[in-house]
Amino acid sequence: MNMKGLLALILSSALTAPAFAAAPNAKAPKGGNFVFNLGGEPPTVHPITATDAYSRYVQNYVCDGMATRDSETYDWKPRLAEKWDISKDNKVFTFHLRKDAVFHDGTPVTADDVKFSFDAIFEPKYEAAHLRPYYEGLTKAEVIDAHTIRFTARDLYFNNFESAATLTVIPKKIYSDIEKSKKMNRQLICAGPYVLSKFDRGQVITLKKFDKWYGNKDAAYAGMYNFDTITMRFYKDENVELERAKKGELDYLDLRVEAFMKKTEGAPWGKTIIKHKVENSAPKSYGFIGWNFRKELFQDRNVRVALAHLLNREEMNKKFRYGMSDLANGAIYLRSEYNPGNKALEFNPKKAQELLAKAGWTDKDKNGVLEKEVNGKRSEFKFTLIYPSKDTEKYYTMYREDLKKAGIDMELKYLEWNSFLKLVDEGNFDAVTMAWGGGSVDPDPKQIWHSASSVAGGSNFIAYKNPEVDKLIDEARVEPNKAKRVAALKKVYAKIAEDAPYAFLFNDKYAFYANSSRMGMPAETFKYEIGRDYWWLKAQ
Repeated sequence: MNMKGLLALILSSALTAPAFAAAPNAKAPKGGNFVFNLGGEPPTVHPITATDAYSRYVQNYVCDGMATRDSETYDWKPRLAEKWDISKDNKVFTFHLRKDAVFHDGTPVTADDVKFSFDAIFEPKYEAAHLRPYYEGLTKAEVIDAHTIRFTARDLYFNNFESAATLTVIPKKIYSDIEKSKKMNRQLICAGPYVLSKFDRGQVITLKKFDKWYGNKDAAYAGMYNFDTITMRFYKDENVELERAKKGELDYLDLRVEAFMKKTEGAPWGKTIIKHKVENSAPKSYGFIGWNFRKELFQDRNVRVALAHLLNREEMNKKFRYGMSDLANGAIYLRSEYNPGNKALEFNPKKAQELLAKAGWTDKDKNGVLEKEVNGKRSEFKFTLIYPSKDTEKYYTMYREDLKKAGIDMELKYLEWNSFLKLVDEGNFDAVTMAWGGGSVDPDPKQIWHSASSVAGGSNFIAYKNPEVDKLIDEARVEPNKAKRVAALKKVYAKIAEDAPYAFLFNDKYAFYANSSRMGMPAETFKYEIGRDYWWLKAQ
């Protein structure tokens, strides 16, 4: 399981099964083609510059780090490193690489490649601002010998070991020509269990099992990566995805609550397609509407809180999610030990009107739209919300109607994923909606919420800046005592929630998915993930 703490952007038998204590089937049959819907097409799969969840799905099959988390216990397990040493002061990490690991071009994986992979993150031309918060606690990577690499930390940042252990190792020979490598948007050369064999724009990504992967002959990986090939589709429309599944063209698909409840009844569901509703301990994603702090309209906290109070999540949850979601109360999974327990903002148009009036927004000319003098000019309260998924459009249509009743004119603008990401990266929008993945069990908020991340390529694309939050994040990151760190980060998440930089949407209570009946699996879910890497093709 390649579970990185790094957050990635995502689009936002019916048994409930906390099926923990699952174990791989070491005798799982090998072979076959596993087809699933990626959901969207990644603009690039470059191992350093890619930022979205779709690219991460591809990289998890193709690339490797030195260690990974166990899907059931969350303990560290060897990957490219067969063992490691940690100094008593927790500042020096020495990894001993396997001698049988090779990249997909056949060249051996060496400590020199690991050092290059680390140094590349800090090369300005790579524009890896989204990665740097996780690696800036490490001062250097030293090559001890061809198969030994040593990382030295400058501080006690709690994620230093994890950052080093999960560093995506790429071949220096291929990626050291920076400008050339940045054009490799549809190529990916790593040392993982699968090779990227085809990336046809708008069509498909195909992976093939890497016959020289070290894990093929290692008992530690028995029962994993059982398919000969993996085919990834890019269906963004849910109805298209469901029709493809019904025709037997998909072996796996994530389901939205609404699809699980209303669109997956009757044959072939339950016969050739099996749907699941499961619980596990993986942190869950949260959706949001983010306000661009570069725009004066959203710089007043009263306005942002008012906009959140006009979002009728209770009704949306009831109408579109069948009450099976929690109302997110901030920027951290509701059931995480790091959640401070802020009260989720309720739908309250009266309170919203009071806050808007306090911010100076009133409808003096009685034309139905609030206005205010801004820099000597009369401005009406209007903005555009950009979104990349038509499946969620009804949420924002409902929101637009409630905003209109409050005197706010919101335009909805759908954009194709790549065009959408371009505007987000440029900071060229009013408001934006999407979701963050669940991230790590032990989160680090710097990637998204620190003002240092409000740079080109950074994940703080709404330009949220709060010096007190910055200070608390900086202090918490180097607090080695977990209990104290949890207490400090609770303060961080509490302050972020109070600032309302996003109108937070939902946390899912369950994971919903479906698979073709030809899939075999050890359990419906492992403790920290569904566990597709352990599936196999049943005998036909």
